[in-house]
Amino acid sequence: MPPSTPTGTRAPVAINKYLLPREVQVATVRQHPAVLIPSSAQALIGLLVAGLLTATVVTGTFAIVIWVLWGVLLLRLVWKVCNWLVDYFVVTTERLLLTTGFLTRRVAMMPLTKVTDMSFKRTFPGRLLGYGEFIVESAGQDQALRNVPFIPYPEQLYLLVCGMLFPSSADDSDDEESRQDFSDDGT
Repeated sequence: MPPSTPTGTRAPVAINKYLLPREVQVATVRQHPAVLIPSSAQALIGLLVAGLLTATVVTGTFAIVIWVLWGVLLLRLVWKVCNWLVDYFVVTTERLLLTTGFLTRRVAMMPLTKVTDMSFKRTFPGRLLGYGEFIVESAGQDQALRNVPFIPYPEQLYLLVCGMLFPSSADDSDDEESRQDFSDDGT
């Protein structure tokens, strides 16, 4: 499913309050669910280890300690899921926004006019699972929004943002097609 948001669709309430009245939401995405893989794997492995140890070797108080430790891993996973549910990357007509945090809310923002360079990278696991990382730069300053990891649909979002940063390039694509047609005639 592409990241574009149909006209008239409202942003989640958690995001809507950060949009300016004149801004139009272009795309809103959560981080890719792959961000939850390490915590999920730790909780699953902890469950297997706790079950195996208490079924075969450990009994009594030490068994309770093992299950409490597994409970801590499970609570950590629940915390990561709660944070994932409220974290969004938002592209509007004027800004890029990254909202994070369940209890402590952090909103990082960069105006599109300040973006001087934007790239994305995809690691091998990112290519397999369908996520990437955006790297956004502005003119010689430390910015609040530099790296945006675990972005789903990175190619589509990259093209969407580049189209907004360089609107004349989209118009030039028609000229490029006409030049291509002209050169194919052999003249």
